[in-house]
Amino acid sequence: MSDPVILISLLLLASVYWFKSQQIREIALNATKAHCRAMEVQMLDDYVALKSLRLQKDKSGKTRLQTTFTFEFSSTGNERYQGRIAMLGHRVESIYLQPYRIDLN
Repeated sequence: MSDPVILISLLLLASVYWFKSQQIREIALNATKAHCRAMEVQMLDDYVALKSLRLQKDKSGKTRLQTTFTFEFSSTGNERYQGRIAMLGHRVESIYLQPYRIDLN
């Protein structure tokens, strides 16, 4: 195989990976916003940051990429808390919110 074919193949794989990653990040962002609204907390910065990537099997035994993102939220507007969303492929696996203060006033 010639060097240009290898280079083009690598570039093609990198662009497919980047496109899929952007789709997963967008799904995670929208799910995080919806979860924060449901929990009546404010998602800060409208941003999810990539924390980790790893391979994991789904319920059917198929190996998928598990992507974990972190985000920040506030319950009262004064403090910042950490949250985490785990994606298995294009599906939300879990959303975790750090214990936070509830304003009863």
